[in-house]
Amino acid sequence: MAVEITEFLLSAQSPDAKVRTEAEVRLRQFQEQNLPGFLLSLSLELSNDNKPLESRRLAGIVLKNSLDAKDATTKEHLLQRWVSNDISFRSQIKRLLLNTLASSVSEAGHTAAQVIAKIASIEIPRKEWPELISSLLGNMTQQDKPSSLKQATLESLGYVCEEISHNDLVQDEVNSVLTAVVQGMNVTEQSSVRLAAATALYNALDFAQTNFENEMERNYIMKVVCETAMAKEPDVRKAAFECLVSIASTYYEVLEPYMQTLFELTANAVKGDEEDVALQAIEFWSSICDEEIELQDFETNETGDSYPHSRFIEKALSLLVPMLLETLLKQDEDQDQEDGIWNLSMAGGTCLGLVARTVGDSIVPLVMPFVQDNISKPDWRAREAATYAFGSILEGPSGEKLSPMVLSALDFLLNAMGDQNSHVKDTTAWTLSRIFELLHSPATGSSVITPVNLERIIRVLLESIKDSPHVAEKVCGAIYYLSQGYEGFESGSSVLTPYLADIITSLIATAERTDANDSKLRSAAYETLNEVVRCSNLKETSQIITQLLPVVMSKLGQTIDLQILSSDDREKQGDLQALLCGVLQVIIQKLSSIDETKQIIFQAADQIMVLFLKVFACRSSTVHEEAMLAIGALAYATGENFIKYMPEFYKYLEMGLQNFEEYQVCTISVGVVGDICRALDDKMLPFCDNIMSLLLKDLSSGDLHRSVKPPIFSCFGDVALAIGEHFEKYVPYAMPMMKGAAEVCAQIDVNDEEMVEYGNQLKRSIFEAYSGILQGFKNSKAELMLPHAPHLLKFIEVVVKDAHRDESVVRAAVAVLGDLADALGPHVKALFKDLSFCSELLVECLQSEDEQLKETATWTQGMIGRVFSVCG
Repeated sequence: MAVEITEFLLSAQSPDAKVRTEAEVRLRQFQEQNLPGFLLSLSLELSNDNKPLESRRLAGIVLKNSLDAKDATTKEHLLQRWVSNDISFRSQIKRLLLNTLASSVSEAGHTAAQVIAKIASIEIPRKEWPELISSLLGNMTQQDKPSSLKQATLESLGYVCEEISHNDLVQDEVNSVLTAVVQGMNVTEQSSVRLAAATALYNALDFAQTNFENEMERNYIMKVVCETAMAKEPDVRKAAFECLVSIASTYYEVLEPYMQTLFELTANAVKGDEEDVALQAIEFWSSICDEEIELQDFETNETGDSYPHSRFIEKALSLLVPMLLETLLKQDEDQDQEDGIWNLSMAGGTCLGLVARTVGDSIVPLVMPFVQDNISKPDWRAREAATYAFGSILEGPSGEKLSPMVLSALDFLLNAMGDQNSHVKDTTAWTLSRIFELLHSPATGSSVITPVNLERIIRVLLESIKDSPHVAEKVCGAIYYLSQGYEGFESGSSVLTPYLADIITSLIATAERTDANDSKLRSAAYETLNEVVRCSNLKETSQIITQLLPVVMSKLGQTIDLQILSSDDREKQGDLQALLCGVLQVIIQKLSSIDETKQIIFQAADQIMVLFLKVFACRSSTVHEEAMLAIGALAYATGENFIKYMPEFYKYLEMGLQNFEEYQVCTISVGVVGDICRALDDKMLPFCDNIMSLLLKDLSSGDLHRSVKPPIFSCFGDVALAIGEHFEKYVPYAMPMMKGAAEVCAQIDVNDEEMVEYGNQLKRSIFEAYSGILQGFKNSKAELMLPHAPHLLKFIEVVVKDAHRDESVVRAAVAVLGDLADALGPHVKALFKDLSFCSELLVECLQSEDEQLKETATWTQGMIGRVFSVCG
């Protein structure tokens, strides 16, 4: 059955494109015509120590890719394809892979370990490879086995634990795995074995719940991990600290006896170890902070649950803070210019910020002496570290504690924007943006910014925005939060209005800088411009924003004519169009928010729409999501007049609704259908057959990302509201989909946070669909929904009794209950009679502090009351 494929595998890596293509075609043909033979041939190649490393390496990669994929649909297809093979054939491949772990070529053993894990991820949950763990453990317990075999075996155990759920192994197997892994970390083992063991332990920690509950076993595991954290080899120490980081978050409640040792270990690593190790040591304390912040949130919410809060950060504060402050002085020369760089100074500042959030006011007296000692020193590192320390502790302590200090520091910080060193300016701009974000809220009567210091702040920011790109980017952030503070503060005149024209001019100039080509600065400038427009006082600034509209339209028009010679040019064009469409969206929303300026959008609508259609045309096969969002805003602004754009726009809307690849575009397109429905009402009717057909097709598809499905149900409600009784013909198709989705909600895994959140989105959108349909039918064909009322009530009852429901789901459930009573009236009296959950839900909502929820519940109570009073 197997075929000699060495030559094809080598040729598939040839520098000669013709040879390479021919070999790839031959391999693909073999795979399609005889999959079992193909997989067996690859396994034999990988397991044969006499074969060239290059062919073995590729054999392993192809084998792994034949078992797993990132895309969920492809992954499921590969799983089914593997399990459809004969058991004896699969056993043959698995035996070859287990033998390969003993290969004298370590790379082959490493690859085999990965492939074993992929097969395990398919077979162990199906109880089809029960002997795997014992086979692997046999390699660890037999005497005189080479280190290379132990290393590959431990790697395999680690990968297996990474791939499967902790529910897939029985406790005896978990115990055996942990024993083997912890033994592999022993000081007597070679460093390669210890490293593989530490990495395996990291992947196996989720399985060790029972073991960590047992004091003797826990002590042993912690002892070995701490010993490994002092190994001679830095990579082994780093792996051990990674285990400690995971233990901090997974087993926080049992750490008390070990904290003295852990502090000493981490402190020594931070002070004197290599950076990779020191970073993990700091990460340990960041994890402890994360746990304690979460525990404080539980306490604040008064859930009634009791969680062990050991206050490790509070206890270690006087030693921990000086250690972190010391790291701030270890900056890299080029850290501001490089994206994605992560060093000791940044990790220390991040951890310091988490400590501040954990202990609040207590951190201030420990940090301020460091700030005062270093802020004026000649060495730039000292000045930058002092500024970074100050900026890091602004979230956590109370406004009462911070405001006086910040007020006295503000002048100093504004002066520091003229510092000779760019690192100091960069960090100062970041600190100012933090101050404006956290301590500037005029609407609540609390702000460190006054009409007296505002003029200087604006002057310094607009001067500093001309600085180097990385400083200018942080200045954009400062202007963003400065503007945001004035949002909704429109009771009188906005103090920002006199500066608005200068701010907008500076931001546009910044976006056009030639050194903004990395697009990060351009993006920051336009996003800040959006926030400035959004938060402005429209009555005072309408003229400025009106003048901005043609400027942005002109810039968008110029992007259409850009010369496109490469994919890079196309990408840059797309990025710029996205930013400008985003600005237009904000301007459209702002000007259409009051009657006095709505007319401006009406007058410009034709030109705006022509631009958006040209942007779509640039993309040929895909729709631009930012343009789509902006069109949604334009539809809302122009109302029923939007109908004249539909014939030309519809083809792009259809394209967006069918875009399974870029599912975010599909989601946005669904949202725009809702916007257009609200704008056009029954004028939407000629387009509904096609739109509903596409939406139903989307829901039926296994290829479309699940996150698109809730918005589609909400969209059913929008369509029904728009076209009223004409929705009748879609009921036989829409209702089974809604009922099927309700069943999916009932099967959500409550232990998976992501799925619980998705379940809540799905429930809310199903209720929104029912609400829209009931309201749409209310005046003429409400009885069409009578057969579906029992299912809806049952679904509401199930959701209401679900402990994992969120506020928005409750609001939607109460609203649809009222819609049901309102639309069907006396017809549902019999259904409502014995529903005790209804009154319980209404009582709960009427006692809520959420005014909107109370209002909805009061209305629903009235509708249900009317059902019974009408009937007598």
